[in-house]
Amino acid sequence: MASYDLVIRNGTIVDGTGRQGYSGDVAVRDGLIVAVGTVNGTGAREIDAAGKIVTPGFVDIHTHYDGQATWDAEMAPSSWHGVTTVIMGNCGVGFAPAAPDRHEWLIGLMEGVEDIPGTALAEGITWDWETFPEYIDSLAKLPRAVDIGTQVPHGAVRAYVLGDREKPGAVPTADDIAKMASIVEEGIAAGALGFSTSRTVIHRSIEGEVVPGTTATAEELIAIGKAMGRAGHGVFELASDMRREWNEFEWMGSISRETGLPVVFAALQSIAREHTLDEQIAEMDRQNATGANIVAAIALRGNGVVMAWQGTIHPFRFRPVFAEIADLSWAEQLASLRDPAFRARLLADDNVYPGTEIDHLYRQIAEGWDKLYEMDADFDYEPQADASIAARAALKGVSPAEYAYDLLTADDGTGFIYHPILNYADGNLDFLEALQNRDDCVNSLSDGGAHCGTICDAASPTFMLQHWVRDRKRGGRLALEHAIKRQTLDTARLYGLNDRGVIAPGTVADINIIDFDGLRLGRPWLAFDLPAGGKRLLQKAEGYLYTIKSGVVTFDNGTWTGATPGAVLRGPQRAEILEAAE
Repeated sequence: MASYDLVIRNGTIVDGTGRQGYSGDVAVRDGLIVAVGTVNGTGAREIDAAGKIVTPGFVDIHTHYDGQATWDAEMAPSSWHGVTTVIMGNCGVGFAPAAPDRHEWLIGLMEGVEDIPGTALAEGITWDWETFPEYIDSLAKLPRAVDIGTQVPHGAVRAYVLGDREKPGAVPTADDIAKMASIVEEGIAAGALGFSTSRTVIHRSIEGEVVPGTTATAEELIAIGKAMGRAGHGVFELASDMRREWNEFEWMGSISRETGLPVVFAALQSIAREHTLDEQIAEMDRQNATGANIVAAIALRGNGVVMAWQGTIHPFRFRPVFAEIADLSWAEQLASLRDPAFRARLLADDNVYPGTEIDHLYRQIAEGWDKLYEMDADFDYEPQADASIAARAALKGVSPAEYAYDLLTADDGTGFIYHPILNYADGNLDFLEALQNRDDCVNSLSDGGAHCGTICDAASPTFMLQHWVRDRKRGGRLALEHAIKRQTLDTARLYGLNDRGVIAPGTVADINIIDFDGLRLGRPWLAFDLPAGGKRLLQKAEGYLYTIKSGVVTFDNGTWTGATPGAVLRGPQRAEILEAAE
C-alpha cells in the first residue's frame, strides 16, 4: 500500500515564505500537504521534479470571472498560468444581487467596464439566483479546475436597492444606504471574501454612463464598511480616480481603523488621476501611520491594450472610413483591408472622437505613435523607444499610420500593437521595483477573464517569473523566492486564505512544478470560443510541467487533464497554518 496519494521528489522547493529554495520532496494525502523535506514512504503517483522548481499554486486576487465561472470549468486563461485560486467580483461589477428585471442592465455594466461580450454573458448565464447567498450556492454546483472566491459588487447592490433610480449622480436615502449595508453584510456572512467598488471615469457601462460607485458619498461607503466590520471579515476593494475633493484616503482610513479590515486600492500611474502614484503611496503611508490598514494593489507591467483589427480597439477605430466595414463579417473586413484603394482612403481619413471626458485616452490610442509598440516574436513588455511604431516607421521611411496599418494586416490580419495606457509614464518599469518590496503593496490587477478584446494580463504570474526574476534587462530583478511569495502567501493572506500559499504540512496541496529555465510566454491570439461566439484574447506559456489543485493534477505540460477538484471558498480559512509556516 502506498503511504501517500502523491509524492513529488527531488525538486527545488520554493515554499512561498520567501525563504531560500531547497532540495526536497513533497507528500500529499487527501488533498493536503502532509510532509515536506525527505519523504521515505511511497506515493500512489510519484513525480520526479529534479532540476525543476516546486512552488505553491498562485493566488490571483483581481479577476472578473463572475459570469464565466457560472458555465466554465477550466477557468482559462488564469488556470494556464499556475493559478489555483482566483478572487472575482472586483471593481464594483458582478451579477449578484440581481433583481429579475436588472439582468440586462448588469450585463451592460460588465460589458462596458470589463469588455466582456454581452452576448456571451446573456447566453452563458442561467440566472438561477437573486440574492448574493443564492449566487454563491449556484457557483458551488459547478465543478472546476481552480478554487474561486467572490466579493459583493457595489454596482449590483446599488441596482438592486435603487432599481430605476440608479442613474449617474443618484443620491440614496438613509433607508437605501441601510438596505445596501444589510445586503453586503448578508453576502459577507454567506462567504464573500470582500466588497468592491469603482470610482473612475474610465469605467463606464455599455451605454457610456459612469459606474454606480463613481458618485457614491463617503457616508454610503463608510456604512458599507461598517457592515463588513459587523460580519467580521472581508477586504474593501476600490478602483478610483482619486479626485482631491473626494478625500478618498480619509474615508478609507476611517473604515479600516474602525473595522480593523484591510482596504485595498488600485495604485497606478494614470492620467485620469489627480494624485500621482507617489502621492497615492504617501497618503496611504499617512493613514497607516495612524492605525489604518490600507494596501496598494499594484500591476506588474504597463496596464495597456493589445490592439488588433478584430480586437475591441485599434488606432483606426475612430476614422469614419473604418465605420464603413465595422459591421461586416471578418472575411469581408479583411478583403477590404487588403484592398489598396480602401487602404488609401482609410489612411487619408481623420479621427473623429465621441466627445467624452475620456477622449484624451482615445487620442493616445489613435495618435500616440511613440507610445504604441509592435508586438513581434518574443515581445518585451518593457519596450524601449526604438520598438515604437513611430521609430520603426521612421526607419522604414513611411508614416506611422502606414506602418501600423500594414503591421495589423500582416499574417491574415492577425498583427498586434501594444499600448501601455497606464503604468508606463517613464517608458520603463523602474518605479515598480520599490513597490515590489513593500509589505503594504500587493501584486494584483491581472483582470483575468475581463477586457476580452483588449488585454491579456491573466498571464501576470508567468510574466512575474520570466521578466522580473529571469529576463529583465532594463533595471533590477527580483529574487525567485520573493517573487513566488508575492503571488502566493502574500495574496492568500490578504484575503484570509490561510490554508494555502505556502508549501507546508497542513496546507491545501495546490502546487506548481515549473521548468524555470524553459518558462516562456507565448504569443497572444484572439479566440472566438465564448458563448455566442464571443471573442477573447488568450495567451499560454511553456514551462508549467504540472499544476496540482488539492492534490489532483489539473494541468499536465500545459494541457488541462479534465480534473475539477476546485470549489467555492466561503470566508476566511484556518489562520493557524500560515502562521506556523512563517
